[in-house]
Amino acid sequence: MSFETVYAKFGSKTRLFLTAFDVAVVGDDRPVALAQRPEFAALSAGDRRERAAAGAALAADIYARTAGLYRALREGASFDPELASRLVEAYRRQRSDVRAAGEAVAGRTLATDEAEGLWAVISTEVYDLLVNNAGWSHTRYRNWIADATVRLLGPD
Repeated sequence: MSFETVYAKFGSKTRLFLTAFDVAVVGDDRPVALAQRPEFAALSAGDRRERAAAGAALAADIYARTAGLYRALREGASFDPELASRLVEAYRRQRSDVRAAGEAVAGRTLATDEAEGLWAVISTEVYDLLVNNAGWSHTRYRNWIADATVRLLGPD
C-alpha cells in the first residue's frame, strides 16, 4: 500500500497510530465499546474466583495486543500534543474500565482506594514489566492477576 493511500484514509501517521490503538484495545474494528462486549459481561458470571479469572483473561489479552502501542503512545506523547491528549484519555478510559470490571467481579461498588489500587496493579505497565521484561508467560501473568484481584477485593 502506498503512503498516499494511507494518508488519504487516515490523514496523518498520528491518526493511523490512534486508529490502530483503538482497534488493538478491543481486538477488532466493530464500533462496540469494551463494556458492551461479551468478554466484559463474563465478569459478572460465576463466583468471585471465576469472575476474577475472566477479568484477568480480558486484561491479559488486551495488554498482549496493546503493551507495545502504550509504550509508543507514552513516548510519542512527549512531543506530539495530539498523542499527549490521547494518552490522558486512554488512561482515563482504562481507569474507568478497570473500576467497572472490578465492581462486576466484586459484585459491589468499590471504594476509591480499591478501584485505583486495582487499576495500578492491572495496568499496561505492570504487564509490560512482568511479561515483556521479566519473561513471564501470558498464562502466568493471567493467573497472577486473577489471584491479586481476589486478594485486593476480599472474599466473596
